[in-house]
Amino acid sequence: MSLDLDMAEIHAIFFEESAEGVDVMESGLLNLTPETTDIETINNIFRAAHSMKGGAATFGFLDISGFTHGVETILDQMRSSQRDATEEVIEVLLASVDCIRDMLNAAQQQSEADKANIDSVQRRIDALLNNETAAVKAPVDVKKVTQSSSGALKAWKIHYAPDGNIFKTGNEPKRLLRELASMGEISVISTLSKDADFESMDPESCYTCWDIELRGEVEKDAILEVFEWVSNQSEVRIEALEVMAEHIVVPISESASVSETKVAAPKQLATQSAPKDSGSIRVSIDKIDMLLNLVGELVITQSMLARFGDRDTGGNDTQGLRDGLLVLERHTRELQESAMQIRMLPIGASFSRFKRLVRDMSTKLGKKVELQLSGENTELDKTVLEKMSDPLVHLVRNSLDHGIEMPADRIAAGKPETGILHLSAYHEGGNIVIKVSDDGAGLNQKKILEKAIERGIVAPGEVLSDDQINNLIFQPGFSTADKVSDLSGRGVGMDVVRRNIMDLGGRVDLQSTLGKGSTLKIRLPLTLAILDGQLVRVGDQVYIFSLLSIVETVLVSKGQISKVVGTGNVYRLREDYIPVIRLREAFDMASESLFSESEEKKGELLVVVESDGKKMGLFVDELLEQQQVVIKSLEENYLPVKGLAGATILGDGNVALIIDVPGLVHSMDMRQLEKTPQSSAA
Repeated sequence: MSLDLDMAEIHAIFFEESAEGVDVMESGLLNLTPETTDIETINNIFRAAHSMKGGAATFGFLDISGFTHGVETILDQMRSSQRDATEEVIEVLLASVDCIRDMLNAAQQQSEADKANIDSVQRRIDALLNNETAAVKAPVDVKKVTQSSSGALKAWKIHYAPDGNIFKTGNEPKRLLRELASMGEISVISTLSKDADFESMDPESCYTCWDIELRGEVEKDAILEVFEWVSNQSEVRIEALEVMAEHIVVPISESASVSETKVAAPKQLATQSAPKDSGSIRVSIDKIDMLLNLVGELVITQSMLARFGDRDTGGNDTQGLRDGLLVLERHTRELQESAMQIRMLPIGASFSRFKRLVRDMSTKLGKKVELQLSGENTELDKTVLEKMSDPLVHLVRNSLDHGIEMPADRIAAGKPETGILHLSAYHEGGNIVIKVSDDGAGLNQKKILEKAIERGIVAPGEVLSDDQINNLIFQPGFSTADKVSDLSGRGVGMDVVRRNIMDLGGRVDLQSTLGKGSTLKIRLPLTLAILDGQLVRVGDQVYIFSLLSIVETVLVSKGQISKVVGTGNVYRLREDYIPVIRLREAFDMASESLFSESEEKKGELLVVVESDGKKMGLFVDELLEQQQVVIKSLEENYLPVKGLAGATILGDGNVALIIDVPGLVHSMDMRQLEKTPQSSAA
């Protein structure tokens, strides 16, 4: 593997861990208030910032390490009770988190960060640090080095002997020295290895070790953190020294710093642009142990079955073969479930990001909102979790902007001035349910209906149920906002939410009560890799419907089908008329009449499916069994095919195609088919 590829992998790990560190900082800061200051929370924030600063310095991202240094200083003052966690300080630190996240993304994508914003936040950080008489309870004289309680300065002797391959992994010792220099005064003695041969030296290998003396108020743990990145590639020994109090130490800020004179900053290594999502996932050791144990059981079962291939057995032990196959089936099912668990992540990581969104938006809107979270440990597939991120943002923003009222309006309505926004998740019937609820104003159905008539979505005089009116907000371009703002009112969002959820094989339901609030309930499959399917036969082919899309299956006779001129056939399902079509027609298979002569007597099977609140019927020849199937992408393995969502391989080795129900429903003119038969029902 080349050096560039090695560095690309190492940088990818750094960016992934730094992203987690940024999330830890943001989550911790959102839990801080001037009234309740938790030292352990501040320590967690400090450790995350310190690790990022050290990693950034190690890998040559000096702009990130330099910016984070000021943030770390403020946090250090807070954890040592020198600075209060005021609203101003928390706001500056939150703005700093945004800057660090932007700088990390820019470094990862090899693009430019927002320098103007970074400089602006840096000035706010400098103002806090420079205004110590007002902001710091115990001012620190930067021209003196604080003495320990024994009357002596702290000093450390550090021996650092890196492995010869240290350069090949991108770890530059000069950066470590620079980090130590920022902690106090250092003196360095470098020694060449005894086995160094100038004639046979490898220019990419390290033959040097360093003896460093560090003076200043520095704890041993802080020094160990500097070498944390290279601990598995180096020998590091740290010994405490005693320096007399009368020893005069010139602060590093008033002398030539090591980073400016003795240690030249190396050029940052150019790497290939890494994707924003590294594609990796952290898995607990328990899940790995379970998977390995199941693989071991599967090997034992395979050995048990292998003996039946031996000709000497004569094939007489049929009961033993049946028992072995049952064990194999059980182990295979458990292995599948265990493998799926590896992709599962708690939804709490996605929920926690909304603390910042709610805080910022409620402040901007002048509203008081309390965010409540429940079910954070509920797990779902990593892919589903990532694709649900944007829809959830839309729903939360709508609840904040349209749902929860202003404090004065809430008090006038007899409510507490602080509104409640509740995000919850739980498992139900093999699926995951995510609910977004608020105790706001609810949907104004009269206003929604007026807007729908004004836009031509609903005909004047048309009678709609409450659910039908509520679902109008999912129409493309629909909005009831009186004015356009940067928060809402542009008519985009809710239709995107429903479409994205449908693309994940899920559905969304809306319940709302005027004056009391709204609840959006999203039902999703646990994973996109496995589908609970209903197998059907059409001609000599087997197709699969997702059970989530099936409403019911009915036996229909020819007399129950009505033909609407210019549109197609419809079937009356209780009080509604739904369009129907033969599946063979949808896929341009051999053309036949809607009913054969034999089918007229006994009827034909109609599978009623639903998507986006609209129903349609699909005629099939036979219902087969229900089973879980592993979804294979047609687009990746062949080509995208209209009306098909994917394929799977059945137990007999044949390929079955998976029906794209939303695609079929949207391919028909549902509005015309639903309205026309009402006038010709006779």
